Amino acid sequence: MKPAELRELSNDELVQKDEELKDQLFKLKFQHALGQLEDAMKLNNLKRDRARILTILKERKEGKQEE
Repeated sequence: MKPAELRELSNDELVQKDEELKDQLFKLKFQHALGQLEDAMKLNNLKRDRARILTILKERKEGKQEE
């Protein structure tokens, strides 16, 4: 997911998306540990998407505190 797409979402939607990604990441890590994961790049992509979401939420939080 691109950062521009994520910035269009509200904070509540970002938090919900983060929870979904966290759940998917847990499941993929479990599959990877069992050797059942076919596409290892999914793990990296999910980690990056989650990091983007957390970064945007942090930026918004810091921006509100400065005002």
